[in-house]
Amino acid sequence: MKKLSTLAKKKLVISALEDIKAHDIQAIDVRKLTPIFDWVVVASADSARQTKALSRHVLETLKEAGSSIVGTEGEDSGEWILVDAGDIVTHVMQPAVRQYYALEELWSDGKFDAVVNSTAPVDPPRTRAPRKRKAGDEGAQAPARKPRTRKAGPGASRAKAGAPGEKPRRRPTA
Repeated sequence: MKKLSTLAKKKLVISALEDIKAHDIQAIDVRKLTPIFDWVVVASADSARQTKALSRHVLETLKEAGSSIVGTEGEDSGEWILVDAGDIVTHVMQPAVRQYYALEELWSDGKFDAVVNSTAPVDPPRTRAPRKRKAGDEGAQAPARKPRTRKAGPGASRAKAGAPGEKPRRRPTA
């Protein structure tokens, strides 16, 4: 059987997580940070049952593809399960545990892939409505605006005249 490449394993892991509806799937390239493994994949699950199902599905998918599994941890509690496939380590966590341990911050020097199945709200991009032009207005430019001038404030007419060329004095403010 042909050995899987690291990127092929990563794609398999992400698709296996998507199959069982994991959310906020984040793949982090850590090759420049550690020689132990190449990729960290972090995903969230809504319950201990889903966490166990996700990790089991990732494990079975990798085994069916001919990849060896180094080990798994955390299957008893179901809050955080780690699947070690050698060059890819997958963390399946419940949201509270994921937020507490913040693995993304720990590996923040790595190169992040785009988040898959994000639960974060998406803001629509702001676009400006095109300006309406009149029928015979093609190529015509808008008239230039007059520059704004300052109006004299209160007391401006009471300024004392000094010697020619002398700057007017300012009153100290209280």
